[in-house]
Amino acid sequence: MVTIGAIVWNVSDLGRAREFWGQALGYAPDPANPDFLADPRGEGPRLHLDGDDRTHLDLWAADAAEQRAEVERLVSLGARVVEDWVYPEDADFVVLADPDGNLFCVIDRSA
Repeated sequence: MVTIGAIVWNVSDLGRAREFWGQALGYAPDPANPDFLADPRGEGPRLHLDGDDRTHLDLWAADAAEQRAEVERLVSLGARVVEDWVYPEDADFVVLADPDGNLFCVIDRSA
């Protein structure tokens, strides 16, 4: 079953948001990408600060098989695959919309 792996948070000032949310949550920047904040205990979802993308959930699947199964399960619950999304060639994610049209991604974490 998928889990909330990350919350993508749309912000206007990455540095200000990194400082605020890091202190507010006790999260630390990922050394490889300081705009990804993580719970140092490894317990909570990551917070991805982004100036371009809209706020949404990233649901993590263990591998491609689980990703496919979860996309099918979520569609059966009322989600829809966003067909007109422009995916990079090596995309590890599928964009879906919930019944209210809110976007979210299902990500293959093994990719």
